[in-house]
Amino acid sequence: MELVTTRNVVRERVGQARAAGKLIGLVPTMGSLHEGHASLMRRGRSRSELLAVSLFVNPLQFGPGEDLSCYPRDLPRDMALCESCGVDLLYAPPPEEVYPPGFASRVEVQRVTEPLCGARRPGHFAGVTTVVLKLFTLLQPHLAFFGEKDYQQLVTIRKMVADLDLDVEVVGLPTVRDSDGLALSSRNTYLSPEQRQQALALPRGLQAASRAHAAGERDARRLEAIARAEIGKATELRIDYLELRDAADLAPLEMVERPAVIAAAVFIGRTRLIDNRLLG
Repeated sequence: MELVTTRNVVRERVGQARAAGKLIGLVPTMGSLHEGHASLMRRGRSRSELLAVSLFVNPLQFGPGEDLSCYPRDLPRDMALCESCGVDLLYAPPPEEVYPPGFASRVEVQRVTEPLCGARRPGHFAGVTTVVLKLFTLLQPHLAFFGEKDYQQLVTIRKMVADLDLDVEVVGLPTVRDSDGLALSSRNTYLSPEQRQQALALPRGLQAASRAHAAGERDARRLEAIARAEIGKATELRIDYLELRDAADLAPLEMVERPAVIAAAVFIGRTRLIDNRLLG
């Protein structure tokens, strides 16, 4: 595996791979890698001839008071995981390499970014789409792999790719969970053992709504209420949002008559966790 920190070297490596007719796969990450990222890398390895991973804690997607300065970073550990998954190229640039002095552009996808996390984190998704478009432009992947845990992000990137006629296939992969059901996240490291036990109410609530849907419930408000009731049993959790939306475009639903997603964000202490379940 080659560690690269500059755009010029990346362009050279990508140019060589393209000239050789190689299929390029990309897994964009912010580091602090875990088994969820590893699942993306392993799928990328199986479908790509050159597998690249980007590792960049993107300041544009953090708002005021969010955890940019304390976001977990462990490059040696991340490199070891990438190497074990067969990554060929790890792009880990410093911030000034991605956003040089005078950088003043943003890429914004409307509508699908307005509800859910977009309503609570103004500017977050513009930061995501800006850096992802820069990565797509630089690394020129044929395939890009994203997890469904960040479901709104996945929908947003697919919309950007479609709207801007980008020649890249966006591959979404299922959420990876610990044995207790909690979705893997870099932010899980912030939780104390007691908080982690409380946090398990989040996947339990979404799973309760999923079971009700499988049993025939189609009323969106009732499904939301089922999830809220289960999550509410954890007294330390504060629901930031819990909503049932169309799976394709995140439009609001009254009745679940097509594929849908029930998505939630909760606070436990100062830590914010997100999760979702696909219905139908």
